[in-house]
Amino acid sequence: MTAGLRRGIGRLDAVALVVGSMIGSGIFIVSAESARRLGSPGWLLLAWIVPGALTLAASVSCAELAAMLPKAGGQYVFFREAYGPLTGFLFGWAMFLVIQTGTIAAVAVAFAKFLGVLWPAVTGAAVLRVGSLPISPVQLVALLVIALLTATNVTGLEAGTRTQNVLTAVKLAALAALALFGLLLGGGENVALRAPGFFDARPPGGGRLEGFALSAAFAAAMVGPLFSQSAWNNVTFAGEEIRNPARTLPWALWTGCLAVTSLYVLTNVSYLNVLTLAGIQHAPEDRVGTAAAAALFGPLGGRATAAAIMASTFGCVNGLILSGARVSFAMARDGLFFRRLSQLNRAAVPGNALWLQAGWAGLLVLTGTYSQLLKYVISADILLYGLLVVAVIVLRRRHPEWDRPFRAPAYPWLQLLYAAAVALLIALLLSGSAASTWPGYAVLAAGVPAYFLWRRRSRSGLRKRESV
Repeated sequence: MTAGLRRGIGRLDAVALVVGSMIGSGIFIVSAESARRLGSPGWLLLAWIVPGALTLAASVSCAELAAMLPKAGGQYVFFREAYGPLTGFLFGWAMFLVIQTGTIAAVAVAFAKFLGVLWPAVTGAAVLRVGSLPISPVQLVALLVIALLTATNVTGLEAGTRTQNVLTAVKLAALAALALFGLLLGGGENVALRAPGFFDARPPGGGRLEGFALSAAFAAAMVGPLFSQSAWNNVTFAGEEIRNPARTLPWALWTGCLAVTSLYVLTNVSYLNVLTLAGIQHAPEDRVGTAAAAALFGPLGGRATAAAIMASTFGCVNGLILSGARVSFAMARDGLFFRRLSQLNRAAVPGNALWLQAGWAGLLVLTGTYSQLLKYVISADILLYGLLVVAVIVLRRRHPEWDRPFRAPAYPWLQLLYAAAVALLIALLLSGSAASTWPGYAVLAAGVPAYFLWRRRSRSGLRKRESV
C-alpha cells in the first residue's frame, strides 16, 4: 500500500474531466422530451440556456470552495465544513446509492443501446443466462464497459486521465461537428427555427401553455438539460490529486463549463435548423442527434453519429468512475463508510472504492432500476447544487480567515440569486411533478439513520483500537 494520493492531474486533465463527465448521451436525447413538454422552439432553447446560466453561476461559486479546500471528496468536504458531518454524509450517501452509480449505469446502458445502431444484435430480443439470471445483450455490454473502465482506473491515475483526455477530445470534436454542419447545411423552409409562433408554447394535448401551466412545464422541461449539464463538480472529488489546485480547479471549472454549456445551446440551435419541431419531439427512441445527422447525411450520418455518441458515453462513464470513488474514499477516511474503502492500492488509487462502486452500478444495471431512481433523485441533486453554492456564503461567514486563492464574483448576490432560482424550481417541480420529486428527498432522509449507524461503528472501532 502507498502512503497517500499523488498529485498527477494537470490542467488539461482537469478540464477533460469536467468536460468528459458532463457530455454523455443527454445532449443527443433529452431535447425530445423537453420539446414535447413545451411544444415551442423558442422555449426549448430557453430550457437549455437557463440551465447553462445556472451551471456557470454554480461553477464559479464551487471554484472558490475547490481552491480553498482541495481535498479528496470535494463537495463532500465542502458540506462537512459548511453544514457539519451529517450533511456531508448525506451527500456521499446519495452519490453512492443513486446519483453517481445510477448515472454510471444509465450512461453505460446508453453506450450499449447506441452500439445497437451499428450492431443490431445488441438491442435484439435475445436474452442470455448466467446461471439462473437472465441478462440482455444491452445489460451485458453495459457491465463489460463498467468493468473495463474500472479495471483501467485501478491501474493508476495516469491510465484513467489519459483515457479521459483522448475520449473527451473525440466527443468534443464530434459534437462540435454536428452543431457546425447543422448550422451550415440545415435551414430548409419547414425547419423548427423558421416555423411561425417561435415562442408559442403548446402542450401535447393541444391548447396553449400560459401562466402557471407554462412555468410548471418549463421547470419540468429543464430537468433533462440540467441533468445533462451536471457532473461538472466531479473534478473536485479528485482535488487532492490535482497539481497546483488553487489555480487549476477554478480554471478547469470555468473553462469546462463554459465550453460545454455554449456547445449545448449551439447544438440545439442546430437541431432546430435541421429538423421540424415534430421531428425533434418524435425522433425514433428520442435520438435527436442521430435524427439530425441522418437528415443531413442520410443513414451513414446516423451511424457515424451513433459511433460518436458511443465515444461520448464511454468517456463519460470513465470520468464518473474515476471521480466518484474518491467520495467513498473520503467518507471511509472519516470513519463514515466501510473502512477498507480508505485504503489505497500500489498505484496510489482507492482500488477498493472503485470496485465497490462498480459492483453497485452493475447491480443497478441488472435490476434495471437506475432509470427510475435517477428520475426520483434529480430533485435531490438540484437541492445539493443549491447547498453547494450557499456554502460559499456560509464559509465566508464562518471562516473568514481561511485563504481563498479564488473568490467567486458578485458575492453574495450571485449565490443568493442561484439559491432563489433553485428554490423556485423545486417548488414548481413539487407542484407539477410531485410523484417524481419527493422520493428524492426520501432517499436523502433515509441516510440520516445510516449516518448515526456509521458514526456509532466508527466510535466503537476507535475504542477497540485504544484498548488494545
